[in-house]
Amino acid sequence: MTSQLAEDAGTETSPREEARGRQADLKPKNNRAWFLVLPVVVSVAFTAVIPLMTVVNFSVQDIFTPTDRIFVGLDWFRSISRDPEVRAAFLRTLLFSAQVLLVEIPLGVAIAVCMPRRGVSVSVALVVVALPLLIPWNVVGTIWQIFARGDIGLGGWTINNVLGIGFNYTLDSTDAWITVLLMDVWHWTPLVALLAYAGLRSIPDPYFQAAQIDAASAWATFRHIQLPRLRGVLTIAVLLRFMDSFMIYTEPFVVTGGGPGNATSFLSILLSKIAVGQFDLGPAGAFSLLYFLIVQIISYVFFTVLTRSGR
Repeated sequence: MTSQLAEDAGTETSPREEARGRQADLKPKNNRAWFLVLPVVVSVAFTAVIPLMTVVNFSVQDIFTPTDRIFVGLDWFRSISRDPEVRAAFLRTLLFSAQVLLVEIPLGVAIAVCMPRRGVSVSVALVVVALPLLIPWNVVGTIWQIFARGDIGLGGWTINNVLGIGFNYTLDSTDAWITVLLMDVWHWTPLVALLAYAGLRSIPDPYFQAAQIDAASAWATFRHIQLPRLRGVLTIAVLLRFMDSFMIYTEPFVVTGGGPGNATSFLSILLSKIAVGQFDLGPAGAFSLLYFLIVQIISYVFFTVLTRSGR
């Protein structure tokens, strides 16, 4: 009898929960509200699902003409996965993304820490930092294409004539790689800085006041107060910067065209070459699906590792 009373007491609901349950039952259900979601469903279908299914259809066929094609199964996937040019482009893209993360994440956090927290200077600093983000991708490529030229570009001319270092991104593969990396750092580090700044602004002032009372150094304040609060926004920053750098296309294509040679031919540029330049829709479809799968897997690994380390 005692155990039965204990079970009845454990399953008994509070008056507040009973009131909430009665209110939920009294609320009328209007299924017509689902029609408000219909435009979103249609938009996603036309912008994502239907194009993806088209690519899947192309990836398993050998297309000769719009009406003449044969089913080849997974042949294109095997061919793409064994292609040495694709593997080399994958390694270049992976290396580029790693360098982008190693440079932009610490630099963006450092800029955010140095930005003002009060006064009119906050608005000025935010506008100045956000300026590179307002420039379109193709314009960014054109800017750096001119800026890094050794004959008329301010950056290239300074390196060649003032510093005395031979620099030519059109002929030297290392110079081309450095140019593309600096361009990406200049364009996208402000995004990391703004995300980190938003995280820093969310920290209450009493934390900093307590650090001042304890005479904590700037490094100790950053390590024990600011950095733990930045884990969430830094997770977002790492994921965004990885996905964008791993899928980068417009900027290096405008500046170097993937050259010299294949020095800056990333996966996106090679995919465009196969799909548009050679018009091989079957291999391009298989390449696109493998590319999409790689991005999803690495993003999931990043997200899992970063969220678990934050716990």
